[in-house]
Amino acid sequence: MRLLDALEFESDDAVWEIGPGLGAMTAPLLERGAHITAFEIDEGFCRILRGLFGERLTLIQGDALATWRNTAAAPYLIGNLPYNIGARLIAEFIEQGRFFQRMVVTIQREVAQRMSARPHTKDYSSFSVLCASAYTVTPLMVLKGSCFYPAPHVDSQAVRLDLRPNRPRYPALFYPLIRALFSSRRKTVKHNLRDFIAQRSDSAVCLMDAAIVHCDIDAGARAENLSLEDFAALAIWLTDALQDQG
Repeated sequence: MRLLDALEFESDDAVWEIGPGLGAMTAPLLERGAHITAFEIDEGFCRILRGLFGERLTLIQGDALATWRNTAAAPYLIGNLPYNIGARLIAEFIEQGRFFQRMVVTIQREVAQRMSARPHTKDYSSFSVLCASAYTVTPLMVLKGSCFYPAPHVDSQAVRLDLRPNRPRYPALFYPLIRALFSSRRKTVKHNLRDFIAQRSDSAVCLMDAAIVHCDIDAGARAENLSLEDFAALAIWLTDALQDQG
């Protein structure tokens, strides 16, 4: 299977599987020697999985959003992510420091396009920056709704995420800053940055002007024009400036 091949795990590696359903990928994962922890919310599917695989499978029944934090980490993740939680789940993993060496996930196609989008494109978003901050994102095959049961009304896409080696440590301000600068896409970086700083300092205008100059940001640009490095530079500079203010 192309998705399993893309995961590139070795026998005896620990793998998380999100949304195993009827076990279409679970069985070949086990055949290749993976130690699987599977997250499945559907009670009927859980009964089938227990009947098929028994103790060969560690099954976590319930919403993955509510259960992943209490589950032992693994270096690999594969899954058909539910459309209603896919982006949020990946964002939570990154923001809360649960990193995987490699992920291969199937997700709604428009979300996949946002994950791999570059600056100056319509799909570039805070989620694009978030994913790029930790992973190299590679789009894989597009899957029609008929490939799944029950069949969704939109296309899906498989995406591979490889953990970036020697990725920088971002300050805590980094993630909320990204969201804030994309919060009003029609506004310039200058306006969104001023509003963001105003929640943390009485010197919002002065700090905003200094940040833009120091980080060499075009004041008239919008968030979709900034690179990952621009966001990181702003977060680092603002963190230091706010700490200096006490």
